[in-house]
Amino acid sequence: MKRSYFILCLVLLITAPGLNGQKPIKVLEDSVQFGNYLYPGLSITIPEAEYDKVLKNWIKAQESGTKSKVQTENGEMTIFGAIIKEISPTPVNIYSRLMNEDTLTRLLVAIELKKDLYIEAASGDIQLTSAKNYLKEFAKDQYIDFIKEELSAEEKILRDLNKELGSLESSKARSKKTAKNKRSTINDEQEKLLVKHNELSLLSNEIINKNNELMAMPVGAGRDAMATQVQELEKRRKKLQREISKGENKIGKARSAIDQADRSIPRNENEQDVMKSKIDAQQAVVQRFIDKLNTVKLY
Repeated sequence: MKRSYFILCLVLLITAPGLNGQKPIKVLEDSVQFGNYLYPGLSITIPEAEYDKVLKNWIKAQESGTKSKVQTENGEMTIFGAIIKEISPTPVNIYSRLMNEDTLTRLLVAIELKKDLYIEAASGDIQLTSAKNYLKEFAKDQYIDFIKEELSAEEKILRDLNKELGSLESSKARSKKTAKNKRSTINDEQEKLLVKHNELSLLSNEIINKNNELMAMPVGAGRDAMATQVQELEKRRKKLQREISKGENKIGKARSAIDQADRSIPRNENEQDVMKSKIDAQQAVVQRFIDKLNTVKLY
């Protein structure tokens, strides 16, 4: 148990640095620069999510429902006639830039409702709030997708650990079954050997007696017949001896297999204890990611 506890602590120490808690999504009003000009806009932080995936999804979101395409130059994206009903019933122009920062992706967006009229506090609280909510939901979806991938990876680790535990349990069951079967084999062979040893003893005595008779017989057909009979008895004795040797070897191998199985079971149980500790630690990791996911879903 001390070893298992040590392993558990070690696993927790190794995995703890990767267990980042959920981070906030911030949607802030800000002046954003495109080209040489500043525009009223919004700054959105998207924690942890991969830059390339966010970029792909942001372009897809802007192009959804319209034939217009996002144009990109020097990292600055522009789309004219984007249809985002959550923000405006009429098409809008969107100027945006995605920045890859240390632990987050930052999205800078300026939304033009009509020529030189951008979403900002002056354009009305309802429209500004709608834009903030839309962008927050976009950021939230990216964050959720990232956490789901994290969770999926940790769940796979947990499944693999459980498979390893299952393999150990199966191995232990096979070892116990092997030991049980080999003990039955030993009992069966010992019973057979007892019969064969008795048969061999009787046969050896019979051979001695026949040899004594043979020595006393005169040369002739009778002696020749007795010699042939003794030869047949000798063949039977050699066959019995081979069978006895074979049975003894079988018992020896069975005992070796039992010894190997009996020695493997304690090692297997120790490995199971270590694996169970790893599983407990990994279950805690998975649960933390589940909690993280559920928290972000409530953003």
